[in-house]
Order: sequence, then C-alpha cells, then structure tokens
Amino acid sequence: MGEQDVPDNPAVPTKGHEVPAGFLDCDQTIERLYSYLDGELTEERRVEIRRHLDLCGPCVGIFGFEAELRKVIASRCKDHVPDELITRVADALREEHSRQSN
Repeated sequence: MGEQDVPDNPAVPTKGHEVPAGFLDCDQTIERLYSYLDGELTEERRVEIRRHLDLCGPCVGIFGFEAELRKVIASRCKDHVPDELITRVADALREEHSRQSN
C-alpha cells in the first residue's frame, strides 16, 4: 500500500483526500503544471507545486512525463531555415519598414 492509498494521512495531498492548508490539491497542481514547466509562475506558486510534487507520486509521474515530452518535442522540432530564405525575409521586412516610414 503506497502513501496515496492512506486517506487519513494529512501529509499526502492526493486526489479525493482532504488537503492540508498551504498545499495544492492534485487538480490545482495539474492545472498549473504547464505554467510551472514554462517558468511562468511566481516563486511562491513554484514552491506550492514543488511541495505537492514532493509528496504525491501520481502527480510527480505526470510531471515527469510532461517534462520529458517537452524535451523530446524540442529536440525533434528543429527545422533548418536556409540562409537564403532568412536573407529574403530580412530584405522584405526592411523594404516594408522603409515604405511605411515614408
């Protein structure tokens, strides 16, 4: 029996159990997970999520999966843009900017 199977344990903020003051529940944690991974939260919110993840096996599993998925996507989604195209786009932007300035 894991900690998440013990509903009377107040240190375990898992789904379906009472959550102690100062802790986020599983739904709140998962709802903020993407913002956490993107570094978009305040330090206070990051601490709340980290505290929950430290105690909740199911949520830390979801966190690990999402973090790994982001790494895989980032490493595989790198298209090389030819220098010639970069130059053409930059020239077109300069030309448009010049037209708008006049």
